Amino acid sequence: MNKALPTIFGLMVAFATASGYAQEVKGDAAAGAQKNAMCIGCHNIVGYKSSFPEVYKVPMISGQNAAYIDAALQEYKKGARKFPTMRSIADSLTDQDMANLAAYYAADGKKIEVAEKPAKAPDEVVSLLLQKGGCVSCHGENFSKPINDAYPKIAGQHADYLYVTLKAYKNPKEGPYSGRANPIMGGIAAQFTNQELRQLANYIGALDSQLQVVPESRFR
Repeated sequence: MNKALPTIFGLMVAFATASGYAQEVKGDAAAGAQKNAMCIGCHNIVGYKSSFPEVYKVPMISGQNAAYIDAALQEYKKGARKFPTMRSIADSLTDQDMANLAAYYAADGKKIEVAEKPAKAPDEVVSLLLQKGGCVSCHGENFSKPINDAYPKIAGQHADYLYVTLKAYKNPKEGPYSGRANPIMGGIAAQFTNQELRQLANYIGALDSQLQVVPESRFR
């Protein structure tokens, strides 16, 4: 198979779908800081874990792309993402609230400067899995420079969270609490066994990250 195909496919998918995820409302980070009371109890505590429906560290969102955070909240509100706590929170937010929170957390990660280093080369097995999934086509250089801000930075994200997320894309109808209905990621994840998904998650999760957990002063 032509190795350029995953990259070309990823680019076509990205530009074809970016408009659907584009952040249309301008976010105000200062306003987001006044709205994040529902967020800090999970995303601003180092090592905090979800206990339902599986145990895993909640994702780092400080330093994440604002457009992606906004798109994720919209998906929770619409039910494309099923995690009940996040669905409940998103349902209480307006589009402006989501944009404000997205702007706040995107800026929050810049409080601590992170030096960029080249990503550690994967072993042969993981390298073949990454090529098969065409992961770099969307998530970009070092998996930290997505080709569109509506896609997430994933380098250094908690490996257990990445694994659970990939399984959710692979099995969108697995249950009422864990599936994710995204046809692009669903099609990619469906190519792999769960063991292969774990290998991908472990590699990407071990990379240097621009994502962080920035504790609130009350938690420090």
